Amino acid sequence: MEPERQFRPRYRRILLKLSGEALAGESQSGFNPTFMRSIVSEIREVHRIGIEVAMVVGAGNIFRGSLAESLGIRRITGDHMGMLATVMNSLAIQSSLEEAGVPARVLSAFEMKEIAEPYIIRKALDHLEHGRVVIAAGGTGHPFFTTDTAASLRAVEMGADVLLKATKVDGVYTCDPKREPNAKKHEEISYLEVLAGQLHVMDFTAVSLCMDNRLPIIVFNLFEAGSLKRIVAGERVGTLIS
Repeated sequence: MEPERQFRPRYRRILLKLSGEALAGESQSGFNPTFMRSIVSEIREVHRIGIEVAMVVGAGNIFRGSLAESLGIRRITGDHMGMLATVMNSLAIQSSLEEAGVPARVLSAFEMKEIAEPYIIRKALDHLEHGRVVIAAGGTGHPFFTTDTAASLRAVEMGADVLLKATKVDGVYTCDPKREPNAKKHEEISYLEVLAGQLHVMDFTAVSLCMDNRLPIIVFNLFEAGSLKRIVAGERVGTLIS
């Protein structure tokens, strides 16, 4: 029998950006056990082969800016509420990963010493090098910045090889594929094309930060089984922004 080829990853350190809605599944709010198990399974598979994994999670399943606006909550206060919601999501993912045998640590941008470690870059790197998944919570720690920007910032700080933007679609399209049946998928697109075309894949601050630091972005559907492992192996999955 021919021996199995040794797995040689293209990316050894990744930052995975998850929206809060990804945790909710079709219900749009709260947590969906099936979707959570799917996410954990994908992460466990790449962690098992030695990939260093960092994560940033959004808060849309718990609190959204549009809700704050409708309640008359000031933008700054609403952003702080959203950052707190990212900590809740991060703790949920940490617990699910550890239940699956994957060591994980939540590092918060603002001090919450009873439930999370402070986000310190040296501490984050030490966890990664010792095989722990790092979940960077609390956004950037400042209002007026999205979790997309936080993901770009943390990816650059931690020296990630790639930023993986997990969505419910399989890449970047010329227009919304749910509304336009003739929408075409981009296999590869430049940062400038995303910015000039106002393609709302990530916020423009996040894309610009990646462009300035030559950090590639891959937009893909995390809920296609095995997609994360295929990406780190170097297969063409989703859309590459570079």
